[in-house]
Amino acid sequence: MVGAAALTRPTTIAELRAHYGPRYRWLLLAAVMTGTMASIMSSTIINVAIPDMSQHFSLGQERAQWVSSGFMVAMTVSMLTTPWLLTRHGYRRTYVATMWLLLAGGVVGGMSNNFDVVLLARVVEGLAAGVVQPIPAIIILRAFEPHEQGRAMGLFGMVVVLAPALGPSIGGVLVDLFGWRSIFYMVVPFCGVSLWMASRYVPTSSPGGASAAKEGATLDWRGLLLASVTTLGALNGLVALHDRAYVQAAALLGGACLALAVFVWWQRRLGLGLLAYSQQGLAESSAITSAASQQAPLMNLALFSHRQFAMGSIVAFIYGTALFGSTYLFPVYMQMGLGLSASTVGTMLLPAGLVLAITIALVGRLADKQPAYWLVSIGLTLLALGFALMVTVGLKTSIWMILVWAIVGRVGLGFVLPSLNLGAMRGLPPDLIAQGASAINFLRTAGGATGVSLCAIVLEWRLAAHGESLAHPSTNPARLAAFNESFLMLAVICALAIVAAWQIRGKT
Repeated sequence: MVGAAALTRPTTIAELRAHYGPRYRWLLLAAVMTGTMASIMSSTIINVAIPDMSQHFSLGQERAQWVSSGFMVAMTVSMLTTPWLLTRHGYRRTYVATMWLLLAGGVVGGMSNNFDVVLLARVVEGLAAGVVQPIPAIIILRAFEPHEQGRAMGLFGMVVVLAPALGPSIGGVLVDLFGWRSIFYMVVPFCGVSLWMASRYVPTSSPGGASAAKEGATLDWRGLLLASVTTLGALNGLVALHDRAYVQAAALLGGACLALAVFVWWQRRLGLGLLAYSQQGLAESSAITSAASQQAPLMNLALFSHRQFAMGSIVAFIYGTALFGSTYLFPVYMQMGLGLSASTVGTMLLPAGLVLAITIALVGRLADKQPAYWLVSIGLTLLALGFALMVTVGLKTSIWMILVWAIVGRVGLGFVLPSLNLGAMRGLPPDLIAQGASAINFLRTAGGATGVSLCAIVLEWRLAAHGESLAHPSTNPARLAAFNESFLMLAVICALAIVAAWQIRGKT
């Protein structure tokens, strides 16, 4: 009887919809969001364990920090493989494989007594996290009707925001009670639940409802290698720039630019070959057409021929820069600029995080009724205003005033997140939705990694200009001025992004 039940279990989208009824789309979203939440939380929760881990392995801060940086690089690059994996192996196999990878990385990392193995485990977790994160956006645009997509994106946005916000708080408690190894084991229950849900609600088909193509286009390994070199070169170049190793920074950033140029050329070449192959069928009249029949581009540059997506990509990169950059800058500012304690800073930032989550849920409903470019523009305006208002803060400013300015910026972030993906991707052809979700997540994450380094570089520059540094604990107006100028830099970047946001409009 059990075997018969297993054989008749629904696996395709049509069968699952018929079996579970109208609620199926929400069950599907919940299934993929569970694993996504675990992957996002694992990206930030490790930071609170770095001091304890450094002591355990007798590491310097720079080497210990690679458990965070290695995860980020692996996650950023692997996002580009999601469309190919979904086409080749379908939703369920891809999602289940990433959950097993995340689970294995957590267990191995928690059990290991060798730092190199711990670092490898973090890279494995990062690879899994990168593949899984674009999937909910693809599901939302495929399984939900247009009038429900905003609400679904708002719900997903809450998870995207709450996971990194709650991660450090949960991580701090775990480290205090059980040590740094508990941070790795945190993903185990989430992965277990997500695997159980995936076996019931995630279809075996690929995007568009077609059966997974086990044979066909191979992964664009050259493109993946070039994207990896670009990402590693850019991030390490920014770190070298921050450390004032200017020759090394120039070499790394120059190499990253060269790798990016080759990547764009290669993706364009494969894209043209793919187009020629689709137009000529099996008549392969050139070498490029023959290559295209074996390989699809890692990032289809046809995406950027759609104005809405191209402008949305610019906003996504800047959004990531502002979100991650301010997440780095605010705590440092409050502790080293205003002299507040770490516990006070944590208490102050929690209400802003909760307001952000609530705003995303509410704006998600608005996104079903209002133009996306309006909501994104409003969000960027509030975000720029929140950063600009920080210049009014002084050593004697009330804590409540600082909290209000932080909340203004977080409300702005809440307007952008659920609206941006919908505004950028609604105009894409169905066959480009998976590529679009992958690319826009990649750009937002790359912007986030850039934002942290950019804020650190600008802050060091302005501190030096004012004759200050963070080497001693005391604070003064000169140090505060350097922080204020760093916030103004973020405000200007967000204001410039409004120009791109205004172009996220459908044809009239």
